[in-house]
Amino acid sequence: MSGAWEWLPWRRLRAHGIMGMNERNGDFILRYNPRPNFPLVDDKQKTKAIALAAGIPVPDLYGVVEIEHQIEELRLQLSPHDDFVVKPAHGSGGEGVLVITGRVNDAYRRASGSVASEEELGHHISNILSGMYSLGGMPDCALIEYRVKFDPIFTDISYLGVPDIRTIVFRGIPVMAMLRLPTRASDGKANLHQGAIGVGIDLATGRTFSGVWHDSLVGEHPDTGGEIEGVQIPHWEDILALTARCHDLVGLGYLGVDIVLDGELGPLMLEMNARPGLAIQLANRTGLLKRLRTVEGLRAVPEALGERVALAKALCR
Repeated sequence: MSGAWEWLPWRRLRAHGIMGMNERNGDFILRYNPRPNFPLVDDKQKTKAIALAAGIPVPDLYGVVEIEHQIEELRLQLSPHDDFVVKPAHGSGGEGVLVITGRVNDAYRRASGSVASEEELGHHISNILSGMYSLGGMPDCALIEYRVKFDPIFTDISYLGVPDIRTIVFRGIPVMAMLRLPTRASDGKANLHQGAIGVGIDLATGRTFSGVWHDSLVGEHPDTGGEIEGVQIPHWEDILALTARCHDLVGLGYLGVDIVLDGELGPLMLEMNARPGLAIQLANRTGLLKRLRTVEGLRAVPEALGERVALAKALCR
């Protein structure tokens, strides 16, 4: 990790609680995430069904394509919808996600502004079914769902795509969060490894810090020029409570939860991750380890969401 950490000598990283991949895997994922529960988050269709059953808001599911023959029925299936998102049920890192923002005659307009024919849409879905974007390359199915229209507060700090909020939840308590902002380099996707910006969030207030882009600190969005620091995330209390509830659904002690903010519907749970990455430490310019060990040392975690949210806020003080 260079660039954003240049102000911090390597020998001091440990003192600042920076957690590495091996420690994450051995001390938290292996210890707190039962392997049989992984399919509950690795399969987005299962995740959505579990969330709906629990009353957790998610983007509406318009349809599922499981076999090649169903691609022929897409025109009729999608006729009520001018815009939608196509994604692999077992995808990761934003791979294979296609965002359609409108129609142009018999074709579909992508978020980038380019146009995809019905044949190209079908070909993309066929690639999803083949397992091109799935974990392990196994055959997959394609989900077609509601396209989130992000909250207006993000208009000046996002490029094309929808920002999301990634929160690490440990033992049912949110311990760190970041806002992920799409850029031109990320092709409108909110994934850091594809070029999105990671922006730390103060758990206590829901206000953003400066951001990290390609391992460099940034205060403005490189494409829009909008100020990244000091943005107050709407519905912050609800977001923290929502992420805490997600832990209860899937029985994973160490969990990443992605929330999107729709301009009309408010917070929606997009997906969960049993192996959330560590770049969130870069975005917040602080380590996860101290907060994780603090929560690990609790004799019991409160059942009440309000108490868990209060504990989350206290972690960053």
